[in-house]
Amino acid sequence: MTIKNTRRRIPRLTVGVICLAVAVAATSLGPRAAEDLPMATPESVGMSSERLERVDEYFQRFIDDNQIVGAVTLVARKGKVVHHAALGWKHKEANVAMTTDTIFGLASMTKPIVSTALMMLFEEGRFRLDDPIADWIPEYKDHMVLETNGPNQRRVMEVRPITIRHVLTHTSGLTLNANGAGLSAEDRRFVTNDGEPFATLGERVARAARIPAAFHPGDHWQYGSSTDYVAVLVEKISGMTIDAFLRERIFEPLGMHDIFYNVPREKVDRVAAVYRPNGDGQAELSRAPQFREPTTYFSGVAGLSAAPADYFRFAQMIANGGELDGVRLLGRMTVDLMISNQIGAGKDVYIRGPGYGFGLGFGIVTDPAQSYDALSPGSYGWGGAFGTLYWADPVEDLIGLMFIQLPGHGPLNIRQRFTNVVTQAVIDSVADQRPTVQGYATPH
Repeated sequence: MTIKNTRRRIPRLTVGVICLAVAVAATSLGPRAAEDLPMATPESVGMSSERLERVDEYFQRFIDDNQIVGAVTLVARKGKVVHHAALGWKHKEANVAMTTDTIFGLASMTKPIVSTALMMLFEEGRFRLDDPIADWIPEYKDHMVLETNGPNQRRVMEVRPITIRHVLTHTSGLTLNANGAGLSAEDRRFVTNDGEPFATLGERVARAARIPAAFHPGDHWQYGSSTDYVAVLVEKISGMTIDAFLRERIFEPLGMHDIFYNVPREKVDRVAAVYRPNGDGQAELSRAPQFREPTTYFSGVAGLSAAPADYFRFAQMIANGGELDGVRLLGRMTVDLMISNQIGAGKDVYIRGPGYGFGLGFGIVTDPAQSYDALSPGSYGWGGAFGTLYWADPVEDLIGLMFIQLPGHGPLNIRQRFTNVVTQAVIDSVADQRPTVQGYATPH
């Protein structure tokens, strides 16, 4: 495929929106994409090729205005990839065009994967969701809570134990951040390792037990460190590092070959540069791709990098009820549990806006009339700080993925409007269908 570069026309590589999609993918990406991605024409799964072109047009506008530098998008329906596109640059300053096999920092899109790992151990009967985390991390037995009344603060004993359900749903109140916790100088040095890096996440979590929780477990929803505790629980229960567990139990079985905590030196040339908005809202280089020495600190809240095709395989496994290509990682009822709202009403999932609840590792659309996203009730997924986003609509059997690398993208509302330009391409009738939400049939 010819790549053009003019003043207004940004380098572009599109796969999967025309009948020759499979051939183009094979030419552009080599055998890996052709083997891993189940390509189909949009019309074969009830979507419009013409309308899917709006996805490229949408991102192209941001690129032309230099608000983002490049993007990779993927849309799948009924298990078939109908759109996979790369636009703009992977590293603009080096004149390196974006490609669909680019590796992106996932940031918080690490969380659903780490949560899935813990739920695999749940299926082995290793714990109940309402078991205290102190059974495996004893430092958190009789943990303290910081109660604030105006300018006054006091520490009190938690009214209930912090459970595995609390850390999976971000209702634990736990944090690894010592700021504002009212710690003594000695405690602050202890929990921060006197400013030196921790060798492992487990060591940091154990020391952070001296930091009081922000509220009593289960009382509120707070985005923060909870999934780091999920990762440590995986390590404590399985006897493996979270890095090794994910590789052996999830990535290798699913054929996810381009997802890493430590990106290998030989694949750094596929990593996207990270940008940031300047004072005028224009994208400027923040970090060029470079090899980083391998770490032994494997976070649960962030840390993974992946190619879009690899994250799609994870997303499709969840959408299938825990199975992909004959490999089953979870049972369907466990997946239904994970993508059901676990926090009840009245807890603001502020990071996604109104109309959202939270399951076991996934944000859940509970009220489409309030949600900013044009998705069905029961849709689920999560995003990352660098502008990545994953969602799945179980009613429409539809998956959307977008990858940019721009912290501070929020004012663009680029992720919220992405759902609009994908869902408008669904054109089939539901007259002969019986859609489901979270595994349950819905009335027409």
